[in-house]
Amino acid sequence: MKLYYSPQVCSLVPHIVLRELGAPFELVRVDFKSKTTSTGVALDTITPKSYVPVLELDGGERLTELSVIIRYLADMSPAAGLAPAQGTFERVRFDELVHFIATELHKGFAPYTMMPNVGDEAMQWTKDRLVARVALIRAALGSREFIFGDRFTVADPYAFWALRVFGFLTKVPLDGSLKEYVSRLAARPAVREAVDAEKR
Repeated sequence: MKLYYSPQVCSLVPHIVLRELGAPFELVRVDFKSKTTSTGVALDTITPKSYVPVLELDGGERLTELSVIIRYLADMSPAAGLAPAQGTFERVRFDELVHFIATELHKGFAPYTMMPNVGDEAMQWTKDRLVARVALIRAALGSREFIFGDRFTVADPYAFWALRVFGFLTKVPLDGSLKEYVSRLAARPAVREAVDAEKR
């Protein structure tokens, strides 16, 4: 497989999952500004969406959309237990959580990262909304070690990335259980390896 990525953006999430699974894969770096790969290939020739992550499978098919990619990877290796089994109500609840992170947190960063000329009032509204969404993540985590159930799932690297970005963009420090959660995940070998690899 090939993972098309840009350093430290959301493509870090499937990168962590691939390392967690021990799956063989090739990293293909994409320059975020020029939208070209390290070998000079235009990203829009790889995906018309022209953004990462893109996961190219062994047969040449390409998957986009972060939340789809990580659940595909989990289902590809069910013995690893990175997501509940398809067809169960537990899986419905899991998909609900992943969808919440994708739409209410991840996409909520757009005024900070993608939208030009956002006014002060709109930015304050965005910040307040993100703070409220992070409070819901805190409630979902509770006193558990992981965000869903009693074991690491693909929702954890997504929450890890989103919480770090939230803190960086809003300048609202994580504390208590969320600070401990992010620190715990940062120490996980697959997370450290992915973060370190993207620094090179």
